[in-house]
Amino acid sequence: MSAKRDYYDILGVGRDASQEVIKTAYRKLARKYHPDMNTEEDKKQAEEKFKQLSEAYEVLSDPKKRQMYDQYGHEGVSQQFGQGGFTWNDFTHFNDIEDILGTLLGGRFGGESISDRLFGRSSRGGFGGKREGGDLQVTIALTLAEISTGTTKKVQLHRYEKCKICNGVGGKGVKNCTKCGGSGQVRQVSQSFFGQFINVATCPACGGNGRMVSQICGNCNGTGRSDVVATVAIRIPAGVSKGNYLSLRGQGNAGEQGGAIGDLIAVIDEIADSVFERRNSDVFTRQYISFPTAALGGEIEVPTLNGKVRMKIPRGTQSGKVFLLKGKGLTELNSHRKGDELIEVCVKVPDPISQEQEKMIRELDKLL
Repeated sequence: MSAKRDYYDILGVGRDASQEVIKTAYRKLARKYHPDMNTEEDKKQAEEKFKQLSEAYEVLSDPKKRQMYDQYGHEGVSQQFGQGGFTWNDFTHFNDIEDILGTLLGGRFGGESISDRLFGRSSRGGFGGKREGGDLQVTIALTLAEISTGTTKKVQLHRYEKCKICNGVGGKGVKNCTKCGGSGQVRQVSQSFFGQFINVATCPACGGNGRMVSQICGNCNGTGRSDVVATVAIRIPAGVSKGNYLSLRGQGNAGEQGGAIGDLIAVIDEIADSVFERRNSDVFTRQYISFPTAALGGEIEVPTLNGKVRMKIPRGTQSGKVFLLKGKGLTELNSHRKGDELIEVCVKVPDPISQEQEKMIRELDKLL
C-alpha cells in the first residue's frame, strides 16, 4: 500500500499558506477535477483526485485538524474519519464549492443546500409550498432637523394583504392534495458518485401548497392575497444616518395561501442642507463677518437646527477661526447626548469697493 500524499502537496500550497490561499486553491482544483467536468475515460481518475482534494481541504481548512496534521502527519488526523478513511459524510465544507456543485447539479433545489440534497437531509416540512410574502423597501428622506429630534413619517405603498373574501386560503372546499398527501413535496431518489441523494421538488398538482380547493376565490384568483394601497406610519428615532434602516416586522407582503408575511424595510436618506454640513453628530456651518466686527469684536446672529441665536465675536478674531456651540448639534442614535455646532467665521471683503471706501482702506493700511 503506497504512502498517502502530503495534503499541502495535493492542494499545491506551502505549509505557511493562509486559509484564504488554501480555499482558493481548493476551489480552483475542485472545478478542474470534478468528474462531471471530465470525459468518461478520465472520470474514475478524476473522482479519486476530487476526493483527495476534498480530504486535504477538510483537514487544512480546520485550524485544529491542521495543527494535529502539522505535528503528527496523517496519524494525527486519522481518528477524525471512520475506519475506512475519509468519506463524503466527513466533508463539512460544501458551502465553499456550492456554486460549482450547484451549476453541475442544478442549483439550490428549492432552498436546500447541496449537502442536503446529496445525503437526503431536508429542512423543509409541513406545507413547504406555502410561499412566504416578500419584503418591501421604501426610502425615507429626512432633513437634519428631523434627524435631530426624530420624527414619524407616513408612507403610502402597494402591498399584498390576506384576501378578505376567502380569508387567505384561496377558495372554498379546502382539502389535502391527493398526490403529495398534503406535504407540498414530491421526492425522487437518484445516485451520484457522492452517494445516494434525494431530490425534493414542489408538487406539480398543488403547486407546493399541500392543499387544493374545489372553488377558486374570484377576488384573489386562488392566491389567498390581494393588492391594496396601505398607509404605514413609521416612527424614526433621532440620530439616524444615511444608509441606516428600520425593519417593520409583518408590514410587507402577505404570503400566498396563508404563507408568512414579509417585512417592510425603511431605508434612511438625508436631504442636503443649504446651511449645515453633517459631521457625525456635529454640524458645521460657515458665517461671514465684516472686518470691523473681526477687529473690534461684536455680536452676530447665527442659525442652529432649532432657530437663530446670538454669538459673541471677540476682538481680533482671525478669518477661519472656528467657534463651538455646545449641544447644538444632532442627537446621537439611541442616546440623549447631543453633538455640537461648529461655526467657522470668515471675514467678508466688500466687492465692489467705492472710491471713498478705497481711500479709507488705504489710510487704514498706512496706520496698520
